[in-house]
Amino acid sequence: MAMEQFEGYTYVEGGVCAAKGFRANGLHCGLNSEPEKNDLALVVSDVICNTAAVYTTNKVKGAPILVTKKHLEATGGKARAVIANSKNANTCNADGEEKAQKMAELAATELAISADEVVVASTGVIGQVLPIEPIESHIKDLAEGLSYDGNAKAVNAIMTTDTVPKEVAVTFKLGETACTLGGMAKGSGMIHPNMATTLNFVTTDVAISTDLIQKALSEVTKITYNCLSIDGDTSTNDMVCVMANGVSGNEIIADENDDYMVFKQALYIVMMNMTRMLAKDGEGATKLIECTVSEAKDLDTAITVAKSVVGSALFKCMIFGEDANWGRIACAMGYAEADFDIEKVDVDMASAKGVLPVCRNGAGIEFSEEFAKEVLSEDEIQVNISLHEGTVSATAWGCDLTYDYVKINGDYRS
Repeated sequence: MAMEQFEGYTYVEGGVCAAKGFRANGLHCGLNSEPEKNDLALVVSDVICNTAAVYTTNKVKGAPILVTKKHLEATGGKARAVIANSKNANTCNADGEEKAQKMAELAATELAISADEVVVASTGVIGQVLPIEPIESHIKDLAEGLSYDGNAKAVNAIMTTDTVPKEVAVTFKLGETACTLGGMAKGSGMIHPNMATTLNFVTTDVAISTDLIQKALSEVTKITYNCLSIDGDTSTNDMVCVMANGVSGNEIIADENDDYMVFKQALYIVMMNMTRMLAKDGEGATKLIECTVSEAKDLDTAITVAKSVVGSALFKCMIFGEDANWGRIACAMGYAEADFDIEKVDVDMASAKGVLPVCRNGAGIEFSEEFAKEVLSEDEIQVNISLHEGTVSATAWGCDLTYDYVKINGDYRS
């Protein structure tokens, strides 16, 4: 997947290990029945990090989220490590918090840190008791195998139905100081957030206050992960966590100055690209969909309309069938909770094959069905909607809805 270039920022390899002072590892402990698949990950900073997170808005929350929130509250937004497992969500279990706390304690013992300094995350099947024994028996090997290039093992360990790993990192400068910010993400199904989505871990060597990390994270989440929909289901275990260890040596960012804006843009670049990766790897997906709403009167209007389109099951089926039935776009716009004048709306569909105008001033226009089929045959499709009521734009991401999505989720526990 091609990534958009941003002046002053350079893409680099390394994911959560790209920033200075972060080690990671992943291994197979036995939660997953497939021995070649890692299912337990650890990410550790050499020094304490200012840390912020956002979580699922689902009323049913996984035990790891409850434990992580308590830890960050207890430390005032400080953390040294993340421990995460796949295959079992540790959600809706009577002993869930006890098991999540035990995971933190096991990691803390091996790392010689406080359990409160450990972020805990789990993903997988809901409602099945998490066996702690496989984690307990492998935690020593997991910690001893930590390395500054262990990101690939770690990202493999958090994947569930994902078909590809998702990592992005960028380098940039704060004044004369070279800095890096990178992350890893997992997610393929049960994705439709209103606060965060999937499991996403971001690390940086920038020195920045916890309050400003939280502010940047919340604002960037609104225009990235919160604009992503695979299937309309909001997971119980969604989390985005940002850890900043400050070892780059920049002067700490303590107010919303120019350095803060540079940091926030780096966070946007990483989170936006991981959002696109998550959308393209949706369960059973064959096409990435990007819906951009422009010339809106405000940001909330643009986001609401774009999300309504990418979340429409009928629209997603239309993209899978490569059928330019643009009325489904208009329908999804119409039930969005946003005010706009449909008689001002223009709609184009586009891909690498070209641009297909389908609507002007709220009414359909003639187009070639043959060219439409050619445009929609690509694996990345753009829907561009102009409201002609302002100057604000927003993009939402999704994927098509296919036969394979039903197959995957009809037999998910196996």
